Amino acid sequence: MSREGAGTPLVAEVIRDRLCFAILFSRPKSSSNVHYFSIDNELEYENFYADFGPLNLAMVYRYCCKINKKLKSITMMRKKIIHFTGPDQRKQANAAFLVGCYMVIYLGKTPEDAYRILMFGDATYIPFRDAAYGSCNFFITLLDCFYAVKKAMQYGFFNFNSFNLDEYEYYEKAENGDLNWIIPDRFLAFCGPHSRTRLESGYHQHSPEAYIPYFKNHNVTTVIRLNKRMYDAKRFTNAGFDHYDLFFADGSTPTDAIVKEFLDICENAEGAIAVHCKAGLGRTGTLIACYIMKHYRMTATETIAWVRICRPGSVIGPQQQFLMMKQASLWIEGDYFRQKLRGQENGKHRAAVSKLLLAVDDISINGVENQDKQEPELYSDDDEISGVTQGDRLRALKSRRQSKTNAIPLTCSLAVLTSALCSIVIWWIVCDYILPILLFCLDGLRTQ
Repeated sequence: MSREGAGTPLVAEVIRDRLCFAILFSRPKSSSNVHYFSIDNELEYENFYADFGPLNLAMVYRYCCKINKKLKSITMMRKKIIHFTGPDQRKQANAAFLVGCYMVIYLGKTPEDAYRILMFGDATYIPFRDAAYGSCNFFITLLDCFYAVKKAMQYGFFNFNSFNLDEYEYYEKAENGDLNWIIPDRFLAFCGPHSRTRLESGYHQHSPEAYIPYFKNHNVTTVIRLNKRMYDAKRFTNAGFDHYDLFFADGSTPTDAIVKEFLDICENAEGAIAVHCKAGLGRTGTLIACYIMKHYRMTATETIAWVRICRPGSVIGPQQQFLMMKQASLWIEGDYFRQKLRGQENGKHRAAVSKLLLAVDDISINGVENQDKQEPELYSDDDEISGVTQGDRLRALKSRRQSKTNAIPLTCSLAVLTSALCSIVIWWIVCDYILPILLFCLDGLRTQ
């Protein structure tokens, strides 16, 4: 840590004498030896309700590329680069999240070291909450996020050298399918299909046929539906996909029987698995999280953090506590699964999970089986008054906010029009007044 001048706050050094992070309450000016920049208004989280982060995987990628470009820039070779954030606590948390991810991904820092560097001076960061409406009593910290990113790297959940930014940002939009890979080539979370493609009540609906070409191109072989029937499953099965129904109510948690059946299906699927509920966030994120916890021994908070980094808004309300409750038993089930698999010399799925076995080989068993078998409280999948569920509301919010983002603001249109008019006026002045005078002067010079 160092001070940039008298009266200025402490600055955390990320790379000695090259890259720093600071929380400032007024916008600084760059100088000949210091370059300041901020992403507070460039990389912004699109909230559902009171949620505000963490930023998604595409934004992490964009940030890392930005930092690497600045560090390699010839014009900044002798400058100290300072990423600063302002007084908004939510933006401070997201800025710190990006800096920490860069340290973990590119600088090889441990999650603890990255977090320790960010805790400079009296800096504190508010934790991230879920996308549910109303109050929240479960939070994800920056450290949880850093652990999630570190383990995702170890298990090959993403590779920044081959990350397809254009594909991620295209397909995550509601109008283009609203889908995200949670584990590449293995788990895809997407918005629940309808009987036909259309825009209704503020959100985009897609038919099964809208997804089939993408699924076939990405080796998706299995589709799992968690919400009530909105389309005929034959539209997927006739196209060659396996299709399963594991319904449980919107906003609720799955029974042990549903969790077991989901895991059995996924463990026996040859290709990638596409999972959906209504919005593809709550129920979908919860069951995919169960698989990750069982097979990769990630903690519940790390898993929730990773699923949200891939697909913001995932895992909602009581589903968070449910995953905490299931952590120990899923770890034990995973240990037993791997032990059994090792005993099968020519097991059917041995090749498919060889990387998984190597990744968790050195992790010791820690935890006891959860004894709490209390059934979760069920909620109706249909609101008694309006017929609108939590999934409907979340999906509508996502469609509307992305439509606003894609729309060109009126102020931008006016600015473009004004610029064009000014260019015309300037050109007219040049042609009608300045150009004739210049030609007259040149003509006079030639005659002398």
